[in-house]
Amino acid sequence: MVRKSHFDPQRVREEIAIAAARLIAEDGLDYASAKRKAARQIVGETRVAGEWLPDNDQIEEEIREYQSLFQGDSQPALLRRLRVIAVDWMERLAPFNPYLTGAVLGGTAGEHSDVHLQVFCDNPKEVAIYMLNANIQYDVSETRHFAGRGYVETLSFLWRPANERNAEPVGIHVALYETDDLRGAVRADGRGRTARAKLQAVQALLDGDEVPSFTN
Repeated sequence: MVRKSHFDPQRVREEIAIAAARLIAEDGLDYASAKRKAARQIVGETRVAGEWLPDNDQIEEEIREYQSLFQGDSQPALLRRLRVIAVDWMERLAPFNPYLTGAVLGGTAGEHSDVHLQVFCDNPKEVAIYMLNANIQYDVSETRHFAGRGYVETLSFLWRPANERNAEPVGIHVALYETDDLRGAVRADGRGRTARAKLQAVQALLDGDEVPSFTN
């Protein structure tokens, strides 16, 4: 049964955002899946109009709030571990102009999060050759182009640092872009945020410099 508060679009958005944030933080759902599942939890099977759904920025704010309240003892260490791994692989992939994106960059990554990298080079196939020469066993899939221009090949593998023998491996996904795709790719949005960062910026996060605001 739908409570009266659900007839207020703003209240519905807030409740869906809170529920979606919990699903992302606890279960590792992606934003789209979490939003759909949260909407069903709040309003049942009734089809929800777009104006009743929160945007990703609102959900991200709720994730940060949830992590601060319920995962404050564990999430910062998990995030740091993932950023250390990201920096390691960005250094390895330096010839291919790597960028970090996603929750590991934005600061909302948790125990279910993977490291998402994008590389920009004249011949993306060279990245696959590098992986083979490094004896990295990877799977090949496709990721939607960040600019909506179809899909790009993505190399995915599990990685456990040599000094973490007992730790769970981390999923790493390397999306292969052409050099020309980088034009305009790091442009800030209206709130001054960018969706990807180079090695120097990620290293600054680890070094304790002022943390910039990024989006997912």
